Amino acid sequence: MIVCSCQNISDRDINAAIDWMRTADPQTIITPGKIYHALGKKADCGGCMPLFLSTMRGNDNLEVPMHLRGLRQRRGPTQGERHEGRREGHRLSQQGTSL
Repeated sequence: MIVCSCQNISDRDINAAIDWMRTADPQTIITPGKIYHALGKKADCGGCMPLFLSTMRGNDNLEVPMHLRGLRQRRGPTQGERHEGRREGHRLSQQGTSL
C-alpha cells in the first residue's frame, strides 16, 4: 500500500527500513526522519504523516530499547520554578498597568 504518494513510499518500504535500522543498530531510536533518510527521500507535504506513523507503530521492531525507556521525566513547573525563566505576569497585559 502506498503511504506517501509524494515520495512514492509504501508500507513495505517503511517496514524494510525499520527492520534494516534495527538490525544495523539495536540501540537506535527510529524516527520518521531517519526512515526518510534511509530511503534516500525527504518529507514533502506531510499529509501522509498520520498514516506513516501508524505504519511505523505496526512494526514490532520499532520499540524503544528497554534501557532507554523512561529517561525523559515529564513534570510541570513546581512552586518556585518559573516558566522559561520568566516571572509570572511578565506581559504588560498581565501587570495591570494601563498605558
